[in-house]
Amino acid sequence: MVFIPERVFIRERALDYPLGRRLKERFIKEGFPVIVLKPRQRIATRLSPGARQGYIAAKKTLVVTVAGTDSFLSSKPSADYQLPLASGCTGFCEYCYLQTTLGKHPYVQVYVNVGEVLARAGRYMAESDSVVTFEGSCTSDPLPTEPYTGALRRSILFFAAQPRGRFRFVTKYTEVEPLLSLQHNGHTRFRFSINSERVIKNYEHATPPLGERLKATLKVLDAGYPSGFIVAPIILDGDWRADYRDLFEQVRRTCGDLKGKDVTFELITHRYTERAKSTILEVFPKTTLPMDPADRQYKRGQFGYGKYVYPRELMQETREFFTQTLNKMFPGTQVQYFV
Repeated sequence: MVFIPERVFIRERALDYPLGRRLKERFIKEGFPVIVLKPRQRIATRLSPGARQGYIAAKKTLVVTVAGTDSFLSSKPSADYQLPLASGCTGFCEYCYLQTTLGKHPYVQVYVNVGEVLARAGRYMAESDSVVTFEGSCTSDPLPTEPYTGALRRSILFFAAQPRGRFRFVTKYTEVEPLLSLQHNGHTRFRFSINSERVIKNYEHATPPLGERLKATLKVLDAGYPSGFIVAPIILDGDWRADYRDLFEQVRRTCGDLKGKDVTFELITHRYTERAKSTILEVFPKTTLPMDPADRQYKRGQFGYGKYVYPRELMQETREFFTQTLNKMFPGTQVQYFV
């Protein structure tokens, strides 16, 4: 699913970069409404009346801008640093953690100074005595905007030449063909976000079905990339054990038992903040997402704000279930972390 915006805003500073100028020309030529924003000029806070309509309009808005490169944020436990390639996502996943960081106006942003971003990553590597890892999808799913920026392609080729650098990103989308033939030297881990059929159907709107994601995973594995799956968010309601057991059986049917493959699993249980809950209830008023604080415990997060997570006893039970299930179905694969 290539992202087709309904409107495009371009920060004036982005026109100082060749990619910014090319994107302006392209979008004008293709008939998109394009507005160039002066320094400090704000995008209209409401492109449509009402919280839900404004949210949907923002999701269909592309902002072309410049990424800050003074320093990169931490990306623990996934990687050492975030690599800012894009922000916002074209999907309409009700539970998304970007409900906290981007709120009611989650514009899709792409950055035109990818070269500067990669140069800053190079300085981090030069300052380190060990391998440094960079996560390219902390605040976005970068694949739907890849045809506009080529940011993933440039990053994969850049890190292929870095003996002390590793790149990783995750996607729910399936347009992987342009990246399959790249010389990656095993330095990029190309992961897919997956979940149970029930979670995808109920909460992951405007995203490819599980079967399509798994077919794309097989292509990536055949291209020799280190790969993996992020199972997130793990939602512990209903017959969740059967749901997730069925998920892994589908993975095995499509991708095999993964023996001999460099594949990792990252397991993230559902959590939410008060701000996210407020946004979700406004833009998805009919949501069935389980967000009763009586069923959770409150925990302070790594970025300073509190979140509601599952109780400790249930977390331990869940960890044991996933560890045993994955060890049985995919012996030799690594669970990178469980949170």
